[in-house]
This record gives sequence, structure tokens and C-alpha cells, in this order.
Amino acid sequence: MATERRKRRPRGAAWHWKQTDCWYFTPPGTTKRVALLDEDGNRIRGKGNRKAAELALARVKLQGKWRPAAEPAEQGQWLVARVCSVFIQHCQQRAASGATSRDYCSEIVRHMNDLCEYCGALPVAQLRKGHVRHWLESHQTWRSPATHRNAIGAVLAAFHYAREMYDVPNSLKGLKKPPPRPRLHSLDADEEKAVYQAADEPFRDFVFAAIHTGLRPFCELARLTADDVVETTRGMMWRVYSTKTKKTRKIPVRPEVADLTRRLMETAPRGSGTPLFRNTKDRTWKKPTGVGRFLALKRKLGWDRDPVRQRYSCYSCRHTFAHRMLSGYWNDGQGCSIETLAELIGDTPKVAFDHYGREWGQHYQDPLWTAIGVGPKPNMASTAEQMNGEHGRKETATAPDRVTPRNSGRHRQRARTAAR
Repeated sequence: MATERRKRRPRGAAWHWKQTDCWYFTPPGTTKRVALLDEDGNRIRGKGNRKAAELALARVKLQGKWRPAAEPAEQGQWLVARVCSVFIQHCQQRAASGATSRDYCSEIVRHMNDLCEYCGALPVAQLRKGHVRHWLESHQTWRSPATHRNAIGAVLAAFHYAREMYDVPNSLKGLKKPPPRPRLHSLDADEEKAVYQAADEPFRDFVFAAIHTGLRPFCELARLTADDVVETTRGMMWRVYSTKTKKTRKIPVRPEVADLTRRLMETAPRGSGTPLFRNTKDRTWKKPTGVGRFLALKRKLGWDRDPVRQRYSCYSCRHTFAHRMLSGYWNDGQGCSIETLAELIGDTPKVAFDHYGREWGQHYQDPLWTAIGVGPKPNMASTAEQMNGEHGRKETATAPDRVTPRNSGRHRQRARTAAR
């Protein structure tokens, strides 16, 4: 008779020991057991008190006692703190040379310092994936999957750099990040009008250009100068350089954006190096300034109390452009393809499809509707005539080659029968 297979408890969970009838937990990086206590300091007993044990374990994590205990490290052995320090220096050097953004560097520094506070004394050889999971769980305010994704990405980047440059074993290889969530909030026509009415002229021009071009607000649009404007016979084009992708692309702009650009070029002519879009103090739009201005605008419009609109940001202008391009907002309902959208906004087709195409792309949704018989149907009469015409032309051109003696005899017999 087959015995029932016991399920293995998840790592970092409370567990019951039958010998003492008490609940325990195992600190990460160790094999010892620690008893779980209730709010009065007494041990939690009874196999049925799982919920009380889990609450006690949550209190331990919130108090910062959920940390791995490091064994004495050998001389010359790499510690987690050393990996973080080396990667911070690398990011700071890249930020100083302009190879990466200051915001990215500050996020790396914040995550690396926090990881060092949690398990910096732990040797790299003793670091496990569960330690990173416990580190994330120890932050009560880190609830969003996007926050976990950014933190795990920073840690993986640090250990990948140490592996590539110093041959440090990477024990976190294969650590999974939460999947990215598509950014699907965009402004409709009424909301766009409300933003223009509530904003001052410099910020109104900035938002208008962001909605009608889809450029990244601060690493692309805010850096645009008159030297990047190209006049062609078909209209105006912008030469856009992205500090995020380190690539330059040329995009056409709509006539209303071209008129705004020519007006702004009067105050920032070619050769001056002055950005076209500037704030009220005649300075370049920076991320803290633009984000603060948009937050104040949402409070003015009452959007901070709306469950949907409170998530709007300056980046929503880029999503609005993608939504309108895919839905044919400016093209009589004829949406563009994912490849065209990717070229306009400076993304790869895969990223553009993952973020926008599955939800808004007509070129993706129309074949699905057609496959189940709900999509637009072709004109059957014209299709039949076209097919008959094609077959008639083929028969006329190839009839002598296709007629065999057997077919010709059968044809003569049918003709005689019809004559009788």
C-alpha cells in the first residue's frame, strides 16, 4: 500500500514540532529553530494555532529580526557588502560620464545600501535566493510587484557585474522577477482639455508635445533643441536622442506640433543649445520639477481622490500617444502596426506589443475577431467574380496544355448528348 507523501513546507514559513507541540521558524541562512511567541511572550502551542504562529512570524519580520546569520568568512572571501560596493562605484562612474542616468544610479545606491544593511556580512557563497525573498518581505511598504521587480533587478545586476569582472560565483542565477505590468492608463479628450486649462503655458506646451509625439518626457522631449529640428518637403521631423536607449531616431511630427515648435524656436534659435521646452524659470524640465507640477495639477483637478486618475503621471502622455496611434485616433480609425509604433516611440516591437499591443492593437485583435466569425466579412460577390475571372484567364491560357484525349472524348460525348 502506497504511503501518503508529505508536502514540503515553504521556506521561511512557520512550522510545528510535534515533540514539544510548539511552533518555530528557521532564520534564513541557518539550520537552527527559534520558538514563536505570542504578544504576551508565551510560546504558541497546538497544531491548530497556525494563524497565530504566522502572525507571530510576521511580527518578527517587521521588527527587523528576520536576518541571516553569517558564519565567519575566510580571508579574501567575497562578502555581499563588497559586491554591492563595487557595483555602486561602477554605476557612479557611468553616471558621471553620462552613460546612465542619475536617477538610475540613485536607485541602485538605495537598493544596495539596504541589502547591505540586511545581509552585508554574509559571504557570497552562503547567499541564497531565499535571502533575497526574505529581504523583500521585511519591507512593509514594498507591496507593489513593480517595486519587487526593480529591487531584484538591481541585485541581479550587481552580482552579474561581479561575476563578469571578478569571477565571483553568482548563487542568485535563475532568480525570477515578477512579470512586468502593462501601462494601460491614458487620457481621453476631455481629460486632456482639462489638463490644458489647469496648467500654465510652459507646462501646457510640454504636455501637449508629449501627448502628440509619445516621446519620453524627461530623457527625450525635455532635451530637444532647435538643432534637432529638420524641415522637409513633407513636413517637420525631429532628431531624437534617448539617454535611456543611447540611440538616435528621426520621427515626423504632426502639423500642430510643428507650429508649436516654430513658435518656441523664436526664443531658442539654432546654435544656442537652449532646450525648446522650458519651465517658468526658463530652465530645462527635470523629473522632480515635472512630477511635482503634475501632482499639483492632479490635486487642482481633484484627480488625487479618483481611484483611476490618481495613477496618471507625466508618462501617461506617452501611453496616450500609443493608445491613439493603435486605435487610429488621428487616422480615421485606421490603427498603425506594432512595428510602426515601436519606431515612433523608440521601443522594440516586443516591448511595444507587451505594453500596448495586446490591449490596444487593432492588428492583433482584428484577426482574433475574424477567426471566430465576428470580424468584417469580405464582399462575397466581388470575391466570386474575381475568382471566376482569375480561373477564366488561367483556363484560356492553359487549356490546350491541360486537355487530354480522355477529357476531349468525354467532352465530345456530352456535346452529342446535348444535341439529341
